[in-house]
Amino acid sequence: MSRHEGERPGERLLDLVDVMARLRAECAWTQGQTHDSLGRYLLEETYETLEALDAGDSDLLREELGDLLMQVVFHAAVAADTGEGWDVDDVAAGITDKLVRRNPHVFADGDARTPEQIDAAWQAVKAQEKPRESPLEGIARDLPALATARKALDRVPDLDTSGDDVGSRLLQLVAEARAQGVDAEEALRRAVRSRLG
Repeated sequence: MSRHEGERPGERLLDLVDVMARLRAECAWTQGQTHDSLGRYLLEETYETLEALDAGDSDLLREELGDLLMQVVFHAAVAADTGEGWDVDDVAAGITDKLVRRNPHVFADGDARTPEQIDAAWQAVKAQEKPRESPLEGIARDLPALATARKALDRVPDLDTSGDDVGSRLLQLVAEARAQGVDAEEALRRAVRSRLG
């Protein structure tokens, strides 16, 4: 699938917004959904997208990203319909503004050039925007444990990982994976799948 001739990038996103609006107006199931009832689908679609990434299947990835995008548009439609004060345009505006603010090397006078400098600049802007009282603040509670450990190590690189208990040894492995540029969560998921076929 590719863009139709003459279409601007993003035009089909507006079609998705229109389809969701019609479903919210005419489909009893879609009308009955709330942020809470949609939560499990958002999680399922996220994991299905990760599975497509692991499989290296570009067509499946495109499909799963569409399902994930639908969840974003669905939640935005629910918010608009229930008077929460925001809609899909606010979601898009928020992420657009954030990308511009956090990439001054592209949109302003920032001088970061290497990936490491760019990441450091992003983190510096983020720290100004969202100061944290603790290293765990802002890490989602439902994030898988290995991913939580990775984020904690990103924030506190010299975190004490010593100890012989299982938790400490797992933290040591996450630190080792991080030092090698490997995502421990992804590595473990692939290892399990490769052994189970």
